[in-house]
Formats: sequence, C-alpha cells, structure tokens
Amino acid sequence: MQYVCLIYLDETNFDRMSSREKNHLVNAMLDHDEELRRTGRYVGSNALHLPQNATSVRVRNGKVSVTDGPFAETKEHLSGYIIIEARDLNEAIQVARGIPVAPFGTVEVRPVEILTRRPETP
Repeated sequence: MQYVCLIYLDETNFDRMSSREKNHLVNAMLDHDEELRRTGRYVGSNALHLPQNATSVRVRNGKVSVTDGPFAETKEHLSGYIIIEARDLNEAIQVARGIPVAPFGTVEVRPVEILTRRPETP
C-alpha cells in the first residue's frame, strides 16, 4: 500500500542553522531517499518552496479567486513529501520516524487513495 509522508516544518528552526548544518541535512534527506529506493519502498519525493512562493486558487460558485501565499498563516508549513510503499501503517510510521527532518517538525502519514473511474448514477 502507498502512504504519503507530508513533512511540515517551522522555517525558524533552519534560520539558526549554519550553511554546513543545512547542507548536512539536505544530504541526509537524499541518503534517506536512496535507502528507501534500495529497500523498494520509495515511490517519489520532492521538497517544496517556501509558502511565500505559493499561489492559492479557489473556485466558489463558479468564480475563481487567485491570491499569493498559502491559504492560512501557520507556524509550520508543508515543506515536502515522500510517497512510500509499506505493508501497513506501522511500517509507514517506522519509515516516517527515520526521515532526517522529522526532529524539526511534524510528519503526517496518510494512506494514498488511488482513484478509479466509477459508474455515475442517474
């Protein structure tokens, strides 16, 4: 089964880090991805730009609203994701706890639902 590990971080934790510490963390994340590939659990991952680079699109009653930035102001923001293969939630949690940035924020583990076409009822 696939799970997505949504990584939420508070950027102020990284503002205090030296460039060397940040580089070490990035390398640790890439090493972690490689380990997941080796064990057959890796599906995909990406880091995300900071929220101030986001654009929010809302459609309400047929009207489109586009605004800069995230929908809500929060201390932690979605910083990246890793999609993994795991036998069950327990294995997915074990993978999530090994993500090198986990000590700096929150990792939400959520099962992926693969959508398939469904018959439309009249």
